[in-house]
Amino acid sequence: MSEAEHVSPFRNFVAGGFGGVCLTLAGHPLDTVKVCLQTQPRPPQGHSPLYNGAIDCFRKTVAKEGVQGLYKGMAAPILAITPITAIVFFGFGLGKKLQQKYPDQPLTRGQVFCAGMLAGVFGSAVLTPVERIKCLLQVQTGSRQNYMGPWDCVRKLYHEAGVPGIYKGTFLTLLRDVPATGVYFLTYEWLKDVLTLQGQRQQDLSTPRILFAGGMAGIFNWIVAIPADVLKSRFQTAPDKKYPQGFRDVLRDLVREEGVTSLYKGFSAVMLRAFPANAACFLGYEVTMRLLDWWCPRG
Repeated sequence: MSEAEHVSPFRNFVAGGFGGVCLTLAGHPLDTVKVCLQTQPRPPQGHSPLYNGAIDCFRKTVAKEGVQGLYKGMAAPILAITPITAIVFFGFGLGKKLQQKYPDQPLTRGQVFCAGMLAGVFGSAVLTPVERIKCLLQVQTGSRQNYMGPWDCVRKLYHEAGVPGIYKGTFLTLLRDVPATGVYFLTYEWLKDVLTLQGQRQQDLSTPRILFAGGMAGIFNWIVAIPADVLKSRFQTAPDKKYPQGFRDVLRDLVREEGVTSLYKGFSAVMLRAFPANAACFLGYEVTMRLLDWWCPRG
């Protein structure tokens, strides 16, 4: 049973936006590694892959492009992450509020999960084009620069295929985010309950406990999300006519060529990123919520 609270979707929106900025700053380098691992082509027979895991990818990227190479494509998410994460947390707050029959009604675990899934729907609507642009920029190399930056990428995608070209991968983003975001918020709320000492409120949780709960929420989120994320990254960075039947073609080709385990490509990079990035996100969220409660107490 979730602790009783007076839900404010607007406060969730504001606090979630700041949490998203913290998430991006902490996690983008390993996100770049993850996308590069997920989209690298299968090596010819007898040849080694371009990257032999997350550490090798990290090392080669820094050696070839410098530290700034790990931050390729960050302009798109950093500009959009505040509204995106704000909308996700707004959707979670709204999902909780819609299920409360009266203010401060505690929610069941199932209701928290449903609220999280609604948050996934809200987030996917704005996250799809950002992910499309980010992935295209991240897989560029020094010898293959198709786009000069996020705005150039948007312009060219729109010129080539209109709005559908920018929103390529919407279904796969939903397939990834709806169940995974449900697990994300369910894990965080459950761990906050577990970590709250008897006689204390969740709002009194210490910073280390918030970081642990947020980091573990990120871990469980990505355990659920990564197969669909691999398919999405492949689909969004592929030439337009390569997969005419959408994700089914991507799944068929990937499994046939590289086996079922290919659905977990980039797993180590994802797990390395998930804990610190989401710990930072929820810490930013909780700190902002406390500041809002101090500045404007809830009625």
